[in-house]
Amino acid sequence: MFDSILVVCIGNICRSPTGERLLRKAFPDKKIDSAGLDARVGEGAERKSVEVAAQNGLSLEGHRGQAFSSSLAMQYDLILVMEKSQLERIKKNYPEVSGKTMLFGHWQNQLQIGDPYNKSREMHQLVYTQLAQGTARWVLALKK
Repeated sequence: MFDSILVVCIGNICRSPTGERLLRKAFPDKKIDSAGLDARVGEGAERKSVEVAAQNGLSLEGHRGQAFSSSLAMQYDLILVMEKSQLERIKKNYPEVSGKTMLFGHWQNQLQIGDPYNKSREMHQLVYTQLAQGTARWVLALKK
């Protein structure tokens, strides 16, 4: 069983904060955080992501970007990334945690969740929907 989850994307201002908050809502008893492989350290969540999340009843308030590191990753039982390229990057640069790293969309036929940064509001909504569906699939998988 996983007691802690780290959600990872690139900048840690769109996808991973949204995934983090969705998973926190679904698993209030677990330690869940997020980070970015090229994080915009200290930045809040991107405006369109904040707005779309709020429209769906989810707050990204208080989020601040943090950098992914081996020492951070070692503190979590499961690491969820958005794209296969991120899986490969972790496998190459952080082999010590690659065995516990999976796609957020693992239970959605290995769905890769694209980066909505600097894209349309519709793209942000699509990403939110994919993350919400992925969260629902992780709930089913982890509650077995």
